Amino acid sequence: MDTGERHEVDEFVRFWQERRICFLSTPRADGTPHLVPVGVTYDHATRTARVITSRDTTKARNARRAAGTVVAVGQVDGRRWSTLEGVASVRDDAAAVRDAEARYAARYRQPRENPERVVIEIAVRRFLGTVRPLPDRPDA
Repeated sequence: MDTGERHEVDEFVRFWQERRICFLSTPRADGTPHLVPVGVTYDHATRTARVITSRDTTKARNARRAAGTVVAVGQVDGRRWSTLEGVASVRDDAAAVRDAEARYAARYRQPRENPERVVIEIAVRRFLGTVRPLPDRPDA
């Protein structure tokens, strides 16, 4: 990766580390979008976005029901914006929840105790916006 590409990836990663409220869009049963404010963490190495929530929330129910369907998370800072699209899955195993809570604490603050917590994990497939990584180069 040349210096210019590293700068773009670093800017993109920093953008997803800075504290800001994001939005998650999941499909309702009738196909219309359900858009809600959330905290999102993103791991560029694995291209995984994570949202912690309670198991009975509409967003968790939508993500479970629509397994295999593309969802999106996005954030904006003035004229800079970024959207991550990918397939969501809901995880409730203790290790995944602890990991997501630790990531959330690093970006936002320590989340409150919640025995009903689950993690919506998004396998990111597409990047949109004014802040995004450059495409992968096969020769890099």
